[in-house]
Parts: sequence; structure tokens; C-alpha cells
Amino acid sequence: MSEKAKIILEGNEFELPVITGSEGEKAIDIGKLRDLTGYITLDSGFKNTGATTSGITFLDGELGILRHRGYDIEDLAANCSFLEVSYLILNGELPTAEQLVEFEAKISEHTLVNEGLEAMFKAFPTGSHPMGQLSSMISSLSLYYPKSLDPNRPEEAVKRTIIRLMAKMPTICAMIYKKRHGHPLVYPNNKLDYVTNFLNMTFGQVADPSYMADPVIVDAMNKLLILHADHEQNCSASTVRVVGSSQANLYSSISAGINALWGPLHGGANQEVLEMLEDIKNDGGDVEKYINKAKDKNDPFRLMGFGHRVYKNFDPRAKIIKKACDDVLDKLGVNDPILEIAKKLEEAALNDPYFIERKLFPNVDFYSGIIYRALGFPTDFFTVLFALGRLPGWIAQWQEMRTDKQPIARPRQIYTGAAPRPFVRMNDRA
Repeated sequence: MSEKAKIILEGNEFELPVITGSEGEKAIDIGKLRDLTGYITLDSGFKNTGATTSGITFLDGELGILRHRGYDIEDLAANCSFLEVSYLILNGELPTAEQLVEFEAKISEHTLVNEGLEAMFKAFPTGSHPMGQLSSMISSLSLYYPKSLDPNRPEEAVKRTIIRLMAKMPTICAMIYKKRHGHPLVYPNNKLDYVTNFLNMTFGQVADPSYMADPVIVDAMNKLLILHADHEQNCSASTVRVVGSSQANLYSSISAGINALWGPLHGGANQEVLEMLEDIKNDGGDVEKYINKAKDKNDPFRLMGFGHRVYKNFDPRAKIIKKACDDVLDKLGVNDPILEIAKKLEEAALNDPYFIERKLFPNVDFYSGIIYRALGFPTDFFTVLFALGRLPGWIAQWQEMRTDKQPIARPRQIYTGAAPRPFVRMNDRA
């Protein structure tokens, strides 16, 4: 007999079905609650509301578990390239060697972007934020590929759009970096792998084609992109699904996700880490002073990059990226006072009973910000790199919503405004 939940309203008892996920998660299906009872549920911020079923990512914040399509993030980060994980997230299974070669080849065919996109930079105000540029440029792809606007296209056409977006995203991100620095664009080199090609377009120079990213840096960037590839129904993923539910095209749906990620409470966290470290440096660099401020409940200061809203034990991604962070810093031999402060903060937090008891360990945002700074990325570019990693997850969420034929998103509300009142003509208003 299937499990049921009972709710009693105004003396009447109603039964609602219980849904059990493959990892034992349980949910009460309230889809027909309003039809049965006239009531809706109220859950500000959807913190306890499941908006969908999904087979992409499983996350257990209490136990510190993150899995994509059933595979532990630790195994994926240790053994896969970013494109292997992207294939898994998009298609449900890890690719065979032949499938991966075919996937990489298809992406290589579409890395160039229309020259018209370069002209867009002339219209952007000087100093405009990279995320605003990225959102605009991704959305504009629908203008160059108008067939993508048709929500009823054959599946093969949809797959072509997905490949095209995966291919052009690193090229566009590199263009934003180059234009910001006034450098000529470096075109894609399709003999290189996905991540190496991105780093080459970003840091290579037209005048010196000999640049080649160090394998340690390529490995760290691969891991960072993998660790950001998907994270269940977060703000930006939910945004992509909501926008896509109106049958909006993939480019505009992903552009909406980029805008959601832009917010400092979401993708801007690693940027806030670096801004905090800058503030500590500018105040003399006294780490112990700021550790004590963080412990003082009456002090508004908070350590950014420590603890996580979802992970109540530890962030499994942080353990993976910590080693990559150490490897990059050792390889580059960077002499940066900001990074020295970060190391001291990390050491203090990992050994101080106050932080240990409260499980305020360094999270993935802490380490990713340090790596990005060491590689030479500007602080306001960090979220662009987050978006590059999150792209396959966003696409998979959009694809799943579409395949499952989910209805257009339309949350309810409880109205708390003025009650009905008579209209007052202008001459009679006080």
C-alpha cells in the first residue's frame, strides 16, 4: 500500500500522496491541495518546497554528499575531464572513449563566434561588469540562430543548439577578458582540449603564439569547472527551469541563469572572499584580530568563504579543491600578501575549536577565489568562471524540464495588501 499523508482542515481530513526518491528522500505531493481544500502552502524562498523531481544531481548537506547521476563528486573530479562530466550530466551516462571523442569533435566544430558579437563590445560602457556582458552576449546568440526560437524543433536540432552553446561559451568568456584588457582576440585552437583552449584564448597573445597553459593549472581549472557543474535546485538552476517552462529558447534561459548567478548571495561568494581579504590587508593584515571579530556575536563582521548554507558538515568540493589550490600556489610561487592572509585564515579556522565545533570550514568559494586570483583573473571575473562551469548543469536542467513536459511555472501567493475600498475622485482626495 502506498504511503499517504493526512491533513485536517476545518474539521475535514484529506489524504495526499507521499513521493520517495531514489536516495530515500520523501516529499508530500501537494499538487492537488488547492483543488481538494481551497488552501495553498506558504514557503518563503521555497526553502522547503520541491518544485520538481530530477535525475541529475543528489545533494545531502547533512552528510556532505554530492553526486551527479549517481557518481560521487570525488570520483568524477579525480578521474574525469570537464567534458566527460558535462557529457554525463547532459546524457545520463559516462561516455565511452568513442563517445567522448565524438562529443569533443562536435564541440570543436562550433567554437568560433560570429564577428558581429565582437562589435557588441563597442556598445558596452567602459568598465561594464563582465557578467552583464556575458548575459547579453549569450542572449544575443538567439539572434544569430533564430531557429532556436521554435520550441517544437526535432530533438537533433535541440542537441545541435546544446553543442553550439557548450562550444561558444569559453570563446565568449575569453573575449570578455581580452576586451577588458584591450588585447586583440586569440582565436580558438581546436587541437587543444576544452580547458586548455579556454586558457590559451584568455592568457595567450596574438604576438606570441608559443603560450601553453601549465598542466598543473589546466588540472586545477578542470577540477574547478567540474565542482561547479551542477548543484541541484539552486537559485540559478531554478531560474533556468522557470524561464524555460515558458518555452523560452535555450540561449535566453541560460542568460537568465547567468543573471541569477550574478547576485552576491549566489555566484558572487568567491568575489566576496577576495574583497574580505583585501579589507583585512588594508587594515594592516592582522588575521588574529579578524578571527576574534568573527567570534564576537556582537560584531557584524563575518568570515566569507567559511561554512555553507546547504552543507552542514563539510563541503565535499572544498576538500578536493584545497589540494589543487596548494598545487597551483606551489607551482606559480606567487608572492601575494592577499594569499598569505588567506593561508593564515585557513590555518586558524581549521585548528580553532570555535570554528571546528560550528563546522565553519573553508568552502569551495574560499579556495576557488584564491586560485582565480593566483592565475591573474580580476575579482569581478570570478562569477564568469562560475558560469562557465555551471553551463552543463543549467542545460541539463532546461533539457529535463522540457523532456518531462513540465507546465509553465506559476507560483501562488497570499495577498496582504489593502482590502476592497471605494474609489476616491481626485478632487475628494485629502
